[in-house]
Amino acid sequence: MIRGLRTAASGMLAQQMSMDTIAHNLANVNTTGFKRIRMAFEDLLYEKLRPATGQAGESGSPNPLEIGHGSHVVATERLFSQGESETTNNPLDLIIQGEGFLQFVQPDGTIAYSRDGALKVDSEGRLVNASGYVLEPEITLPQDSTSVAITTDGRVIAQTAGSTTPAELGQILLARFLNPGALEGQGGNLLQASAAAGDPVVGAPEELGLGRTIQGSLERSNVQVVEEMVALIMAQRAFELNSKAVQSADEMLSIVNNLRRI
Repeated sequence: MIRGLRTAASGMLAQQMSMDTIAHNLANVNTTGFKRIRMAFEDLLYEKLRPATGQAGESGSPNPLEIGHGSHVVATERLFSQGESETTNNPLDLIIQGEGFLQFVQPDGTIAYSRDGALKVDSEGRLVNASGYVLEPEITLPQDSTSVAITTDGRVIAQTAGSTTPAELGQILLARFLNPGALEGQGGNLLQASAAAGDPVVGAPEELGLGRTIQGSLERSNVQVVEEMVALIMAQRAFELNSKAVQSADEMLSIVNNLRRI
């Protein structure tokens, strides 16, 4: 019965974390480039009360007798399915159609990765994200730019005042990972590389398996509200059932505690 209390408690803790993750997904349903997170569970250590015995032609138990000790959360994984495209007609908005991440230089000099293509221009004319982190490689727009075009292969072309010939300012490079699910979130629509993700493969769009860049659009979150609500109901029901198992174990302990010798 004590084992039952602990086993049910482990299930309640696991479902609580599952509900936290679902709530996080729903909170970011309108976050540009957000990728939904899925939680992975695994069962805990088993107590072996009796092994399976008996070889061919001999009597014995064909099945072992073992009791599990519940479950726990083993990992979280981001699912990088393509989100829907939202047309904005903003020349600095960018969507990556296919694999790849934009690269931004953080204040400490490290590179962060993002699917959020809502680019801005800082006071020096550099392309940055909403937090002011500079796009890598750095691309600077002339102060007298009148229009900007971004091609599907990432080339940035600007038209300046008094000139009839557009100027190519540079090329946006993308990065992809062998195991993108191992990227670590750090807020601000940014992801950080980890050893499990592998080394980044950096190249121009439409090369090395990278997607293409489309100007004037943004990628919406890939969170499906209906799916998350169904998962939320399942997690809630599982939490309730585990809580009832705790109550049942407590009642059984109470009965044993109140036994009297005749």
